[in-house]
Amino acid sequence: MKTRFLAALLAGSALGLSLAGAARPAQAQEFAPAVVFDQGGKFDKSFNEAAYNGAERFKKETGTAYREFEITNEGQREQAMRTLVRRGASVIVAVGFSQTAAVEKVAKDSPNTKFCLIDDKLDAPNVQSVTFKEHEGSFLVGMAAALVSKTGKVGFVGGMDIPLIRNFLTGYEQGVKHVAASNEVFANMTGTTPAAWNDPTRGAELAKSQFGRGADVVFAAAGATGLGVLQAAADSGKLGIGVDSNQNHVHPGKVLTSMVKRVDVVVYDCMKSAKDGSWKAGHRVVGLKEEGVGYALDASNRALIAPEVERKLEAAKAEIIAGTLTVKPYQP
Repeated sequence: MKTRFLAALLAGSALGLSLAGAARPAQAQEFAPAVVFDQGGKFDKSFNEAAYNGAERFKKETGTAYREFEITNEGQREQAMRTLVRRGASVIVAVGFSQTAAVEKVAKDSPNTKFCLIDDKLDAPNVQSVTFKEHEGSFLVGMAAALVSKTGKVGFVGGMDIPLIRNFLTGYEQGVKHVAASNEVFANMTGTTPAAWNDPTRGAELAKSQFGRGADVVFAAAGATGLGVLQAAADSGKLGIGVDSNQNHVHPGKVLTSMVKRVDVVVYDCMKSAKDGSWKAGHRVVGLKEEGVGYALDASNRALIAPEVERKLEAAKAEIIAGTLTVKPYQP
């Protein structure tokens, strides 16, 4: 049913009643939010799923349904957005930097539709774009990795080799070295195409290679590929670190922590502000101070983060927010 619905959406057929409501003249005037998920799917347990959680929160709290589309190939982005505009979408949330070009084109041609672009900057009168200080959150999980490591060697598996993922890596490295300058960080990127976000097998292979070199904690910043990293860590008796969403529960007791990006909050705020009239165009950057990034601590990993480790992480967090500890972003 879902496949037929998505095909119908792209073909310009009528939307299902569960999303659009019964067809009637007043429909065009109703508030109709939409979200376009990127490759990897809305249940990737990572970036897309965080966006999904934010949209679901909005729907639950307001009683307003939203329309959605899951990208399976690069050519669908612009077409899906244009179809959503034609169907009366009031605001469209584009999940991921790879949607920037499509948002730029469609927003220019659709001045009465609002757009929210996540993970990239775009200057347009009807676009709100949000980026994150991934390096700040990654610094904290890098500290955590170094503080619990028994070998002084930790790893990093990135997804697509792009500046965004390099920003995770540079923050992580700074956090590891902040604990001890002699610590080592092994780093691998999964690939150079969008397929790098959805290759758990390759993620597991890279993690196992790093474990073989002595790493005992590996941070995965790789979308669905990271699930392979976390699985390899659990299977090897090592520790993984999740990303974007709180992934501690994926392998309880085997995921040291997760570097969370509050994509859920950004999506919720975008839809909510568009509905209540407070939405504003422009670019926002969110980090530790704005609670846009952080590390996850819950029942699934509580036993792995000793009180002394937590104290050091919280102290560093406070210093970063106060500006007395500087974490440098990635510079190409």
